[in-house]
Amino acid sequence: MRKTTSPARTRLPSLDLLKGFEAAARHLSFTRAAEELFLTQSALSRQMQTLEEQLGLPLFERRHRALLLTEAGQRLHATAKTVLDELTQAVAAIRRDQATQPLTVSTNQAFASLWLIPRLTRFRERHPDVDVYISADNRIVDLDRERIDLAVRYCSEAMAPTGSPRLFGERLVPVCSPALAADRARPLKRPEDLAQHVLLHIDDERGRFTWLNWSAWLAAIGIHHLTPAGSLRFNHFDQVIQAAVDGQGVALGREPLIDHLLQQRKLVAPFPDRYATPRAYYIVRASHAALRPEAQAFSDWLQEEVRADAAEGERPAESAPRGVPRGRGTKSAPSEPGRERAQGRG
Repeated sequence: MRKTTSPARTRLPSLDLLKGFEAAARHLSFTRAAEELFLTQSALSRQMQTLEEQLGLPLFERRHRALLLTEAGQRLHATAKTVLDELTQAVAAIRRDQATQPLTVSTNQAFASLWLIPRLTRFRERHPDVDVYISADNRIVDLDRERIDLAVRYCSEAMAPTGSPRLFGERLVPVCSPALAADRARPLKRPEDLAQHVLLHIDDERGRFTWLNWSAWLAAIGIHHLTPAGSLRFNHFDQVIQAAVDGQGVALGREPLIDHLLQQRKLVAPFPDRYATPRAYYIVRASHAALRPEAQAFSDWLQEEVRADAAEGERPAESAPRGVPRGRGTKSAPSEPGRERAQGRG
């Protein structure tokens, strides 16, 4: 069905003409109105003539050294002033809301709790006027529909949008508390010694993240049958790590998410081998984020943090857009199955 436009609306004067008329009617002077609007007096006078021609009647009485409003002019001025005032207030409110809208960042729960939040203070110190909302969710969400500005996605390179900056890859390594590692009754000298300990697992009944499971790590080093002293299962990775810090067992740690805990000696890695997983962390920007300089500032800051970590010797710098070749890494863990679209377990 064809959409029609109201005939009355099509005959409305332009906003510029109404703004010029309101200023001239308020000052009762074309000269002062022109100065207010940064126009010449002759340009404003021509605008008023155009407006009067469009309406088909005079709005001003032009007397010698005096300008008065006609009855129609008085009526139009009262309405134009109200409408322009309301329009000005509405635009100001929209701009104010936009300025105070928090920067929304989506990522998975593991990245948020273990890597992002511990260092978020540094972004706030640099940008104290930017409010940040961290949306930790293991689902892939539509950034534009959910009004999310940025996402840090845990995915394979093939699934990362072209041009998405790559923060870093991921390596797996067994970790435990220093006290557990120092237990002489149950030494952790070689991977086979894990049989004497409780293993901490991320729950993955559907088999979507097999590369994060103990069975995959053990198979990668040639151990196909190992029965641990016990098992504890959790549905979020940060819970697994907290249990390891508390000495409840040995976890399969994910570097660099746990690097700060290794540096603080809250966790130790009893074995030297690290295995690279088939996924990495990428920055994805929503289309509307291009209008928000704070979104670019946050993206830049994330990449600076990775470079700072590399400068401190934590790991080779890997911040590069998708598709840029990177240096050789550690041994590779078994590939991820299928084309799973989830962000990963948190």
